[in-house]
Amino acid sequence: MYIETVPNRNSPPAILLREGWREGGKAYKRTLANLSSWPAHKIATLRKLLRNETLVSPEEVFEISQTLPHGHVEAVLGTIRKLGLDKILASKRSRERDLVVAMIAGQLLHPSSKLSATRLWQTTTLGEELSVHDADEDELYDAMDWLSERQEQIEKKLAARHLKDGGIVLYDVTNSSYEGKTCPLAKYGHSKDGKGLPIITYGVITDEDGRPIAVSVYPGNTGDSKTVSEQTEKLQDRFGLKRMVLVGDRGTLTQAQVGEMKDGHRIGWITALRSESLRRLVKEGSLQRSLFDEKNLAEIVSADFPGERLIACFNPLLSDERQSKREALLAATEKEFNKLSNQVLRRKNKPLKASEIGLKAGKVQGRYKMGKHFKLTIQDGLFQWERNADTIQQEAQLDGIYVIRTSETKDRLSAEETVRRYKSLSQVERTFRTMKGIDILVRPIRHRTQERVPAHIFLCMLAYYVQWHMRRALAPILFEDHELPVLRKHRDPVLPAESSEAAKAKKSFRRTPDGLVVHSFSTLLAELSCRARVTCRMISDAAGPTFRQITKPTNLQAKVFELLGLFP
Repeated sequence: MYIETVPNRNSPPAILLREGWREGGKAYKRTLANLSSWPAHKIATLRKLLRNETLVSPEEVFEISQTLPHGHVEAVLGTIRKLGLDKILASKRSRERDLVVAMIAGQLLHPSSKLSATRLWQTTTLGEELSVHDADEDELYDAMDWLSERQEQIEKKLAARHLKDGGIVLYDVTNSSYEGKTCPLAKYGHSKDGKGLPIITYGVITDEDGRPIAVSVYPGNTGDSKTVSEQTEKLQDRFGLKRMVLVGDRGTLTQAQVGEMKDGHRIGWITALRSESLRRLVKEGSLQRSLFDEKNLAEIVSADFPGERLIACFNPLLSDERQSKREALLAATEKEFNKLSNQVLRRKNKPLKASEIGLKAGKVQGRYKMGKHFKLTIQDGLFQWERNADTIQQEAQLDGIYVIRTSETKDRLSAEETVRRYKSLSQVERTFRTMKGIDILVRPIRHRTQERVPAHIFLCMLAYYVQWHMRRALAPILFEDHELPVLRKHRDPVLPAESSEAAKAKKSFRRTPDGLVVHSFSTLLAELSCRARVTCRMISDAAGPTFRQITKPTNLQAKVFELLGLFP
């Protein structure tokens, strides 16, 4: 028997299984089966069998010597190269640049100490892709020093790419707890982590879309407002911006900082008034609830803020929320005061002294921050209290109201656009949330010197720079509102933001319109890691050549690479 391929004019050739024999010196043949529908590999196998060739399964010839997760490495490194971040670090490839790129990618894939990183690079293709699989922790520390020396140049290149004269610059400050005693930057201050540990303060500059540009690190006892002057100098002198509009919250751009920027005339600003300033505006009659009878936004003027635009906003939902919260705190304070009052009444034989009662009452006031709303009567063996209706009423007048202040004229920024710009600070806050507690994990800070801690935080900022672009590209298959950048430009600037219908559908059904499973960023990286690079070798020759194959991407993985623009 044999297999014969018969041409078939305009149709594919017929592949036939035939047998042949001879009779009286004449050859005969007949068709036993039509194999045209068989796959090519199956036909090839049957040919070998009919030729009496030995058939061996691949498992008997080859064995898999190594399987490494590859897809998530492929996506992160591909994004870094597409963004040109590796060339921003240094124009020419070097060992130090490869190590820093690996650390940036590693901070996204598996945040860890530098010693752990050298181990974890062996468990994926990251080390091999960058030829740093043989690195040790000392090399990584040296690479961090190399990065620290180049930080100014790198930030300048990022600023040239993303900032422009007259544009919006966002700035905010946070801090992270520090578990250790040797770093001079670790100081006790106002901790935003609330862990009671020494802290390290750092401020991040971003463009108007929240893309990180630069980071500065300060001792933990540095106030937010004390960092502003250094940032304005950086923007003007190092980045070469002749004019810009700096957006910061009320704790960062205080009256003193606004006064300095007024003197410079080259820096515009947008910030918000503190509550004491709001109370003065109410007292002088400039700020009243009647302003919001027809619209939730109104421009006002005040002699206390000459040459400034004040934009008052009223959010009814925020008003209800603050009223409910205040009432809950008042009730909780009253409950503790009742306990204290009963305790004082029970002490007949040895009454509590006024100083002891005052100390206990002070702890209650400090816990709930409602001391200004109560009138206390404290004597030896006596504790009485009542609500202060006047202060409660004064505070209630400001429920849901906030005032944005800016140096920008109406022809540069409308009132609505000014409020939107101020609210865009939420994008810097997202930077902090991602770096501190979601994906990048800036803490625990595992470094001990004044030089390495800033380098670590800068490394985390660069990792967020990569993730920011990946999130934007992958938003259609993430639990994120991919229509948000457009919605921000048109929705009501005062009312709470609402998700688009597309985002609501994704969250409701957990699937995209084309049926793909919706992920968070971390679970999507885990899904990509299932795309592996497999190394095989011949069983008969352990020292012989090997070959590699990458598993075929799933539909979801293929969609990821398509959105990132990384498919050939």
